[in-house]
Amino acid sequence: MKAKGHRCPLRTFASSAEKRFCIFSALLKAGAFFGRGWRRRLVWLAFLVIFEPLLAGQAQPASRTQAVDAILESLRAVREFSQVAISPDGAQVLWVENQGSRGGRGTTIQIADVNAPGQPRRITAATNTPAYEIQAAWSPDGKQIAFLSDAASAGQLQLYVTDLGSGRTRRLTDLTGFLSSPTWAPDAKEIAFLFIENLPRAAGPQQPMIPPAGLIEEQVYEQRLVLISPAGGGMRTISPTDLYVYEYDWMPDGSGFVATAAPGDGDKNWWLAGLYAIPVRPDGPTRLLYKPQFQIANPRVSPNGRAVAFIHGLMSDQGVTGGDVWMGSLNAIWDHGSSFAPHNLTPNLPASATWLAWWGADRLLFTELADGHAAVAVVQTNGKVQTLWSGAELISAGNWEVSLSSAREGKETAIVRSSALRPPEVWVGRVGAWEQFTEVNSGVNPFWGDRRSLHWNSGNVSVQGWLLLPQGYEEKIATGHPKAKPDSPEKQYPLIVHVHGGPAAACSIGWPNWDVAALAAAGYFAFCPNPRGSFGQGESFTLANVKDFGGGDFRDIMTGVDEVLRRYPIDPQRLGIEGWSYGGFMTMWAESQTSRFRAAVAGAGISNWLSYYGENDIDQWMIPYFGASVYDDPSVYARSSPINFVKAVKTPTLILVGDRDGECPAPQSYEWWHALKVLKVPVQLVVYPGEGHSIRQPDHQRDILVRTVEWFDQSLRHPHRP
Repeated sequence: MKAKGHRCPLRTFASSAEKRFCIFSALLKAGAFFGRGWRRRLVWLAFLVIFEPLLAGQAQPASRTQAVDAILESLRAVREFSQVAISPDGAQVLWVENQGSRGGRGTTIQIADVNAPGQPRRITAATNTPAYEIQAAWSPDGKQIAFLSDAASAGQLQLYVTDLGSGRTRRLTDLTGFLSSPTWAPDAKEIAFLFIENLPRAAGPQQPMIPPAGLIEEQVYEQRLVLISPAGGGMRTISPTDLYVYEYDWMPDGSGFVATAAPGDGDKNWWLAGLYAIPVRPDGPTRLLYKPQFQIANPRVSPNGRAVAFIHGLMSDQGVTGGDVWMGSLNAIWDHGSSFAPHNLTPNLPASATWLAWWGADRLLFTELADGHAAVAVVQTNGKVQTLWSGAELISAGNWEVSLSSAREGKETAIVRSSALRPPEVWVGRVGAWEQFTEVNSGVNPFWGDRRSLHWNSGNVSVQGWLLLPQGYEEKIATGHPKAKPDSPEKQYPLIVHVHGGPAAACSIGWPNWDVAALAAAGYFAFCPNPRGSFGQGESFTLANVKDFGGGDFRDIMTGVDEVLRRYPIDPQRLGIEGWSYGGFMTMWAESQTSRFRAAVAGAGISNWLSYYGENDIDQWMIPYFGASVYDDPSVYARSSPINFVKAVKTPTLILVGDRDGECPAPQSYEWWHALKVLKVPVQLVVYPGEGHSIRQPDHQRDILVRTVEWFDQSLRHPHRP
């Protein structure tokens, strides 16, 4: 739990800050020695040692930084799971586990028998060198595993296959470019995967973009569908040269695939993707089955090959899925005269479907975000829906949204579960009857309090959000201390509003994000609302902020703040707001519309929708939300642009952005920074080199965390004095 490079020798401490930090480390170690009950008590004592002087305004800045470092080190110690997959027969489970701060570079693929959870073994192409090994796929008979690894050359993934009987691992490819999404053919004679030849970066709009230089021309790298035999032999590319394939699923007879795809640039055109049939035979023509109104994802072919199901809805980010469950006919799929005729199986679903799989020929298992919770449900092909499980936590199997892994016919399922107070672990069992399978994070304890689901009315709209409590708040109430009254400033807490990205997304309901966790650990209430435009309340709710950014969604957030103030001892003079992406835009918008916030942190925000349209690399996402391009209807963009209201801003603002962000380019942050600087508003701008939309370098993550806490501390740590 020590900050990197910090030691605690037996000597006179140089400062009280160093002394508190070393006592903090010793208490955590003692807690680990004495066990869970004592650990919880000592962690609380450690928290008081570090934070009580800080919250009382007695600590030096250096000790606050050390405290944030302790939080960050604890969060980095968590071993996260990027995938879990149960074998087709439900007898074995594998998972991809990162090494956290304990193991350094790389990820590992672990596998274990369902009946022997404490005896995992590693599947790897590496020897003694750490490697990134990801996206493992079971063969239909459960005897082989295909996976991607950069063991041969750091940063360059290749396809490997491990035979579980012999333990032998073979490398199948020697490619330059980006590989992803391996799956086995139904007869196991071939493996399909997606490949972008010679792509000089990782695929996806969240990755750092290639810096512009010289003559600027659009260079298109197509992601194509490739087949290779695990027994050896040639590799063949089967999708057309002008089609970028995003997701796919095998036909059960092996004759081809159903895929989501679009012509042209992959980062930009996902919002234009259609559903295609791609045959295996080289002389077979690719066929467009369906051109949707909005976005589609997660195509799944039925076991009898007669239908395909997919998720259809308004989505603002590739890979962040939410919508209704749709189905279309695949009869005579290769006949261009046949009719696909898709229809919505869940037209009135009061939730957002996020993942699906077939359970037999006439029903589908799917996961959903429902009123801020994770849920698992079944829908029959006649449209009848039954909820099997719902919980105030996050379950996942390998993507950003709620998902799971299912064996054939749902005999067994595997998931990664986490909650506000419970770090992620693998669980296995029937839906809703899961049993914990791993204990890799058993020594990790939260530095924050529990989470509460709140509901409030915003006009005629019912809205939900999550409130993360500061560490110690529950204990204070439980030990008989009176609840702080709104007219007692010395007993009131500051509140940070965290606006999620998207807008088609939802607040995390699992182990908290680093910035939210750090703020709650530092004594702040952290409030994350799910305003209109979010997932979790049905498709009409997600559509409710179309052509209205900063309208109803902003009112939802502010009425949510009022609800928190009504129910909890929050000082109304110590409110802050922060967010990234859409949350960064909403932060800029909020400070241009109200003076209630005393401090703001805008990450990768959008200050001017008109200039943004010509700067970003994914402009097609804007058409469904604004109704037209900026050139056809500039007024709808102008009325939602914070820059047009910037003269009203008085809130001290910290602005953060990556210099190679293609989704929310750095010039948007420059524009906001320049305006506030000219208007004499306290402002700082930090640009992180080599970073895209998602900040990935550990030193940059730490810098953001420290700056964010310190920025809010400057304005919100002490009760406001007029």
